[in-house]
Amino acid sequence: MSAFMSLFADLVGSIADLLQPVFHGSAMAAAIVLFTACVRLLVHPLSRASARGQKARAKLSPQIAELRKKHAKNPEKLQKAVLELHRKEKVSPLSGCLPSLFQLPAFFLLYHLFSSTSIGGEANALLDHKLFAAPLGGRWADALGDGGVFGAQGLVYLGLFAIVAAVATFNFLRTKKQMAASAATTPAGDAGQQMPGMGAMAAMTKVMPLMSFMTLFTVAFVPLAAALYVVTSTTWSAVERAVLYRDMPYGAGALAATAG
Repeated sequence: MSAFMSLFADLVGSIADLLQPVFHGSAMAAAIVLFTACVRLLVHPLSRASARGQKARAKLSPQIAELRKKHAKNPEKLQKAVLELHRKEKVSPLSGCLPSLFQLPAFFLLYHLFSSTSIGGEANALLDHKLFAAPLGGRWADALGDGGVFGAQGLVYLGLFAIVAAVATFNFLRTKKQMAASAATTPAGDAGQQMPGMGAMAAMTKVMPLMSFMTLFTVAFVPLAAALYVVTSTTWSAVERAVLYRDMPYGAGALAATAG
């Protein structure tokens, strides 16, 4: 693990060296943003596959509605019939989770890299790098203790919080609009004919738009380097979903807009 971390530190350092003439003292922060963009590009095929899966599930809505009517009095048969329909159409209910899962290793690498005081038995030189006045290994609590909310470090975090809040609000409004369109296109008779777990799924769908705002807590409590990864990845996700699901105004697209 130590050798791997050293290689990863060298990679990020090399990227920062390339960006040094342009970004100067914030070159390492720019390298983290670029690294995040590269990770998202690698994961993009999975995101596209997830979008295709969500759209395929949306197209199955009329067939699922018929199954609900057919098995209205037998929830177990309904559940089996829906699962069989998914298998027949080669639609995976878990495809939407894959892009987020494949990003976790990169996030934890950055978190560990900028939380460790030493790498390979030597002092971690990466901790000396900053984004403007804020150390990349520091946290919001450190910024509050050095100048307060409106101090030089605190202003860096306020900028990140503003970006996250703007992205979260965009996701929230878009998802609420999609959910409203979905409710308007769902026949009233189908509302009470749900398979087991659909009620819980509906409740989760109502709560999930608010989860975007939880990113604010992540940015506040992780090292600034990891926070940069989160902010960049979250912004990328919002734009990516808006493009991939632009022709999907309701249904599965509403749930997808809240994922990862």
